[in-house]
Amino acid sequence: MFVPCDRGGGSAGSGFKGFTLLMPAVSVGNVGQLATDLVISTLGMTKVGYFYTDCLVPMVGNNPYATAEENSTELSINAEVYSLPSKKLVVLQIRSPFIKNKYRPFCQTLLSWVKSSKCARVVLLSSSHAYQRDDEQLLGTPLRYLLTPDLEKAVGGLMRELNWKEMEKVAAYPGINDTEKALHIPGGGITKLLFTESCSKGIQMAVLLKFCSEGDNIPDAFALVNYLNEWLQLIKSESSTDASSQWKIPSSWRLLFGSGLPPALF
Repeated sequence: MFVPCDRGGGSAGSGFKGFTLLMPAVSVGNVGQLATDLVISTLGMTKVGYFYTDCLVPMVGNNPYATAEENSTELSINAEVYSLPSKKLVVLQIRSPFIKNKYRPFCQTLLSWVKSSKCARVVLLSSSHAYQRDDEQLLGTPLRYLLTPDLEKAVGGLMRELNWKEMEKVAAYPGINDTEKALHIPGGGITKLLFTESCSKGIQMAVLLKFCSEGDNIPDAFALVNYLNEWLQLIKSESSTDASSQWKIPSSWRLLFGSGLPPALF
């Protein structure tokens, strides 16, 4: 359930008509969440509320996008909503893992909010285990996309113009029946469930994902957010510069791998 905060105004929940909802899946390497951080930080998006749910592990922390000492003590929680009306963009950032057996209730609550707020489409940033790719998926780019049938009608042609690769279906029963294919996103968290639920409910959804492994996933996050930008053009890409350098790294990334070793150890 979306709960607006003071700065977002009481009508924030009804102010997303025609907006694109961008959100991450809690997936391998946290790539979607890191890419979402880059979007919020670079565009200077305003927090307009939070998503109240019992499906996520509770957490609280300091402002991850602090720009000065004055706003560094603002609190953040496990699921917050940011908005940028000038680009008709709303972002749901998820910062904690799901509680066991809570995937489906979360998907139902989220899609109910998408319908009630009249968002035009949902873009889910995700990732999948690189080591579980099949032979076909080893070829070419590690980036893939999925479109629900309703969104395919609207932007399918554009995706083909961009030369993007659709996520391949793999054998449902390898070695037993290779003709029956199924969508398989290992390490993708809620990605497959949310996508299939969106298909059945007629919601326009795109999934953008990257094959990766756990580790330093900052380069994966930049690759995924640049992939997103090819389509949505959130920032203008300067051909003469590295596209990744145009994204603003949030202050919270300084402690992405924890603080340094205390000198007292030595």
